[in-house]
Amino acid sequence: MSMDRYYLLGRSGLRVSPLALGTMNFGTGGYHAAYGKTEEEARPIFRRYLEAGGNLIDTADFYTAGESETILGRLIAEAGVRDRVVLTTKYTNSVDPGDPNAGGNGRKHLIRAVEASLRRLRTDHIDLFLLHTWDRITPVEEVLRTFDDLVRAGKIRHAGLSDVPSWYAARAQTYAEAHALEPMVSLQLPYSLVDREIEREHVPMGQALGLGVTAWSPLAGGFLTGKYRPTGQGLAGPGRLSGETPEWSEREWGILAAVESVAGKLGVPMAQVALNWVATQPGIASAIVGAGSAAQLDANLAALDFELPAELRAELDQASAEPPRSLYRMFTGGYQSLLVSPGVKVGDKPDGYSPAVRNWVEAEHSATS
Repeated sequence: MSMDRYYLLGRSGLRVSPLALGTMNFGTGGYHAAYGKTEEEARPIFRRYLEAGGNLIDTADFYTAGESETILGRLIAEAGVRDRVVLTTKYTNSVDPGDPNAGGNGRKHLIRAVEASLRRLRTDHIDLFLLHTWDRITPVEEVLRTFDDLVRAGKIRHAGLSDVPSWYAARAQTYAEAHALEPMVSLQLPYSLVDREIEREHVPMGQALGLGVTAWSPLAGGFLTGKYRPTGQGLAGPGRLSGETPEWSEREWGILAAVESVAGKLGVPMAQVALNWVATQPGIASAIVGAGSAAQLDANLAALDFELPAELRAELDQASAEPPRSLYRMFTGGYQSLLVSPGVKVGDKPDGYSPAVRNWVEAEHSATS
């Protein structure tokens, strides 16, 4: 796997990098101001990602109170790469606390959010537009029909969901299919060695219904880099979580020990082990990485430069595994032996992503010359 090999996103023809650039820290305003970067600081990060072959850029109207989109719009125009990048942004969070329709997933806010993002991003279309968070109120039919209208109007190219229950995503996709509406192609969710909850339903649902999963927080907020250690006064380490009281249990610290062990055996940083594991998991189209500098981004991108041997992947899997709960025990583990006749092996082929070949003209030329 490398940054110059792209993969189809869900059941679409959209080709994306195995690592996406998260830009939540582009800008110094709003909720993320404490660790935000100015445009001058963000520029080398953005340029380095492009130089490495990356094409999937992730932002949201909520990030740094809109500054992330504004900075991205200027950087993309400055570099002249609008057609090259797959520009992703999201909507849901309120942009005006005094207006009840300035937040949520409804049609009025959705259309207003798209128009505002287009202005900030200095573009006439958004390649991938996501519902940021389920608001628990708006009917899914309203969201789907509005997405379809926006695709038909040329304002967005593809639509998707972020941080929603699996049943909601399944309802959205089947509704779109049943009514010949634009289907969802992407599902953005938290996923890491520390948090594997989406493996129970979201990932297999995405594989079955054509939703490519993009994973956010693959380093568990920096925990899997190994820079934080527990003390009597909270976490100690060079990061924004320093001094906070951790919620992590012995399980999480056990996972960290396994990552440290595997990293030592491979001679690579712990962060690269954690990123490599996420980026190469079944059903994961792309892992979203952020960076505070071009050097840090380089270190993250190097996570694709090696392969996790089967025995080391098994070590990580075992350390991070959680036993199935409740009804999940009825169709996993030992119970599976009751579902088929003794001695018969039944299964399905792995459902991964088809690589989209970069520089196919050159490849075709070399094959015929």
